[in-house]
Amino acid sequence: MTQALFKPTITTEEFLSWIPENSGKRYELHNGAIVEMSQPSGEHEEVTGFLNTQLVVEFTRLKLPYFIPKTALIRSATSDSTYSPDILILNKPALTSEELWTKYSTVECGTSIPLVVEVVSTNWRDDYYKKQGEYEEIKIPEYWIVDYLGLGGTKYIGNPKQPTVSIYNLVDDEYQVNTFRGDDRIISIIFPELNLMAKQIFTSAL
Repeated sequence: MTQALFKPTITTEEFLSWIPENSGKRYELHNGAIVEMSQPSGEHEEVTGFLNTQLVVEFTRLKLPYFIPKTALIRSATSDSTYSPDILILNKPALTSEELWTKYSTVECGTSIPLVVEVVSTNWRDDYYKKQGEYEEIKIPEYWIVDYLGLGGTKYIGNPKQPTVSIYNLVDDEYQVNTFRGDDRIISIIFPELNLMAKQIFTSAL
């Protein structure tokens, strides 16, 4: 769940300057409106933590110059919107080209972001509609939507609904999606040797 804090619209720069320090809260900017992110459920945190560990192990094994920041933000290319994804992998050498990184820990170039993951909660439309389009516009190479409760629309996860991992890969500047369920092995272009099945992600919250 998300909750808009103020009605008047503000710019991304105003939002980044406004974010309180050490508040312990997460905020996003949606089309000029500040939104306070609700505290995630325990299951959501278990799934996110499991995936975080799997991805760190993989890029460490491959000796890639990647890291996962705690609270970094992604700035939209087309609107006054700024997102705080569940998992954001950054390419450290590319951050030298990010004007907002040093002061605001905010990125806006796909070259800096090999992969981003959103773990679905009740506001699933943000992940499937809004963020999917925004991340495509930024040209993030790979975007995972981890719908471990099967909450998304049937046009995305099928009917009957079931837990699904949707992986969007950028092909000719447009996302192409593949879905994974049950015993399906996750196929990642960014991490082609990743040994992980969809059900391992879903059962990590049990």
